[in-house]
Amino acid sequence: MQDKKKFYINGKWIDPVKERDCFVINPSTEENCAVISIGGKDDVDAAVQAAKKAFESWAFTSKEERLKLLETLYANYKKRWADFANAITIEMGAPKDFATKLQAGTGASHMKSFIRYLKEFEFEKPLGEHAPNQRLIYEPKGVCALITPWNWPMNQVCLKVMPALSAGCTMILKPSELAPLSAMILAEIIDETKFPPGVFNLVNGDGETTGNALTGHPDVNMVSFTGSTRAGALISKNAANDFKRVSLELGGKGANIIFKDADQDAVERGATRSFRNSGQSCNAPTRMLVEKSIYKETVDKLIKFTNDFKVDDPTKEGDHIGPVISETQYNKIQGLIKKGIDEGANLVAGGLGKPDGLTKGYYVKPTVFADVNNKMEIAQTEIFGPVLSVIPFESEEEAISIANDTTYGLTNYIQTQDQNKIHRVARKLRSGMVDVNGAGIAVDAPFGGFKHSGIGREAGKDGLLEFLEVKSVGGWS
Repeated sequence: MQDKKKFYINGKWIDPVKERDCFVINPSTEENCAVISIGGKDDVDAAVQAAKKAFESWAFTSKEERLKLLETLYANYKKRWADFANAITIEMGAPKDFATKLQAGTGASHMKSFIRYLKEFEFEKPLGEHAPNQRLIYEPKGVCALITPWNWPMNQVCLKVMPALSAGCTMILKPSELAPLSAMILAEIIDETKFPPGVFNLVNGDGETTGNALTGHPDVNMVSFTGSTRAGALISKNAANDFKRVSLELGGKGANIIFKDADQDAVERGATRSFRNSGQSCNAPTRMLVEKSIYKETVDKLIKFTNDFKVDDPTKEGDHIGPVISETQYNKIQGLIKKGIDEGANLVAGGLGKPDGLTKGYYVKPTVFADVNNKMEIAQTEIFGPVLSVIPFESEEEAISIANDTTYGLTNYIQTQDQNKIHRVARKLRSGMVDVNGAGIAVDAPFGGFKHSGIGREAGKDGLLEFLEVKSVGGWS
């Protein structure tokens, strides 16, 4: 078992002020794989004060200075790529190939992307030709609390740490206590890269203790959080006392609209996206809306596809899914599958219990419910497991209405060959992102949602702007 009880504060690995251990559990074995510390108020305050002091100089470094360090960081990340992937497999059960290519891979992609945008970004520029004496200056927001989830650990960490560093902010990272190991490797390579002490700090902990201390700290200027909608609401309230800037990337309940002219791979592609990462993605298309004329054949396809879908040990190579993150999450998913059965949805694949042959570990059967009514709990609740709800529709208008009938608005999906229909439907879907025919969302496209799916955007230029304040100066020249 790994001993990871130290925090990274002011350029050094230090012991917590008061010892409070927390075990990290490998979800495929149900055994402890590491022990970390839960940071208290004193630990958080030490990290915040270090970040506040470092901000005095880091905020005024040149773009070129920051670029040099970030490019070195990217090179060091690539050297430890296998270590990141292995840590993610251990801490959250992502299968070996998936952890390497996508989990660790997205972290690297975001690093590369933010370096490119930093090179191009103008931190000072005239307002326009009509006002040549009016200067716009983009300045870092200050000390940032970065709170990240367990489901895409390096993806989400890099989406926050990289733009914060690029902007000239200083920060305290609190990764999820369920999956902190990959984030601690990042802290190691930040130390190796020799960022100035205090620019980056890491304090492990839970939401109730460490998260509350961070988001309520008077010297924190911004909170960037990814996680549940419930937690996002609590963070907003905690941050409001000091008018902290808040960026929230929260839950989703994406609709995947399958029109009768969808391509032949659309159904399987949609199910794969729903089950990928064991269903633990906020942008998963967990509601499949199917035009009635192709409804029966679609359900038949889903039954065969789901029954053949592989669940296995994450340490094995291959194209399969692993366990869900924890016993708590496993029990929640089982409860919602039972709720779907009780609500009268038609269970056509998967169901309660673990897949055959997998008695240890938090494994969930890929599950499909047909004949779902959008008012059912399984159609409204973010299950965060490999559970797909299939809902019939008759018209384009009805499909749009069902898709939008949710408190969430993160990602929706469209499957059709009709270009005009794509444009009509995409404009009417109330979500921050729309994926058409499996095209995907570019790594640097704005990532974020409407309604209860959050506030602000991550990735690319928009992600960089989240960490900047704009100042207007009249009479510059």
